[in-house]
Amino acid sequence: MERQITLIALFAALIAVLGLVPQFTLASGVPITAQGMGIMLCGTVLGAKRGALAVLLFLALVALGLPLLAGGRGGLGVFVGPTTGFLIGFPIAAFVAGWIVERMRNTPILTAAFIGAVIGGIPVLYVFGVIGMSITLDKTLVEAALLVTPFIPGDLIKAGLAAALTASLLKARPASVLSRG
Repeated sequence: MERQITLIALFAALIAVLGLVPQFTLASGVPITAQGMGIMLCGTVLGAKRGALAVLLFLALVALGLPLLAGGRGGLGVFVGPTTGFLIGFPIAAFVAGWIVERMRNTPILTAAFIGAVIGGIPVLYVFGVIGMSITLDKTLVEAALLVTPFIPGDLIKAGLAAALTASLLKARPASVLSRG
């Protein structure tokens, strides 16, 4: 139990560190960051429940005002901007990614982690993101969906990196990949 709590905290910190990677902000106000890969890794490495808990811990720290989001953003105000839907979708995306990896135990980890990261980190997360952008930017769902299409190639790359990191971690330290434990 203590080890699991430590890993949850460690992965919440990983998401924060990935926010330090330089970001690019598109005209829609949504930044392209490496934090999405952290969300994917939470699920693929920690599994559904623990992955979602790591993301919820990260979001709680952001809500308390710590500047952990890309660009040094934090506080309750970030939960009412264009990224609101993505923030709400983060723990659900991690949960789905982890759930898929847990269910695909007979599939090679690289494949299972890639599928989990793609499904959790793109369509699941984008549903929340598009709805949030539609509301906060006063756009139709189609208009908001068109605003996020430039993110898809980068998110596919992040999913591939998350899968490769998960597979490498399983090979180096099998007990650390709780989604396969």
